[in-house]
This record gives sequence, C-alpha cells and structure tokens, in this order.
Amino acid sequence: MAASSTLSIRVSSETRERLEKLATSTRRSKSFLAAEAIDAYVARELEIMEGIERGLEDMRAGRVIPHEQAMARIDATIAAAAKKRSAR
Repeated sequence: MAASSTLSIRVSSETRERLEKLATSTRRSKSFLAAEAIDAYVARELEIMEGIERGLEDMRAGRVIPHEQAMARIDATIAAAAKKRSAR
C-alpha cells in the first residue's frame, strides 16, 4: 500500500450525512470512501486532460481532418450501428 497523508476538506452537511449513510451500509470508513472517490475523480480528470493534450499535439503537428469528413465518419458509424441493431 502506498504511503498516505491527511487532507482536510469541507463538504455540505447533506454530503456528510450521505457519506455517513454509505459508510454504515458498506461497513467502510468515511475516510476510505472519500479517498476512493477522490482517487477516481483525479484519475478521470487527468485522463481527460491528457486526451486533450494529445489532441492539441495532433493539431499542432497537422494530424487533423476537416470537420465535414469527421462528421461523415461519425454518421456512418451511427448508421452502421443502427442497421446492425435493427437486424436483430
């Protein structure tokens, strides 16, 4: 297990009550649940930011396609999925 440190945060009374209810129901501590939630949030947000940065790098390197071409690909993918779904 990685070393941990303490972080104090402020939450609304409603959030605290909901967290207490969840902790009781899952037999986990509030700290454990809060840490899990923060870990998941941070991982998701970093993944989004890294994806945006990759897109910006592609744009700077000229690895882009015109909007119309991108939309045509998206529309074709949606149409193929709808056709496959209706064939069932």
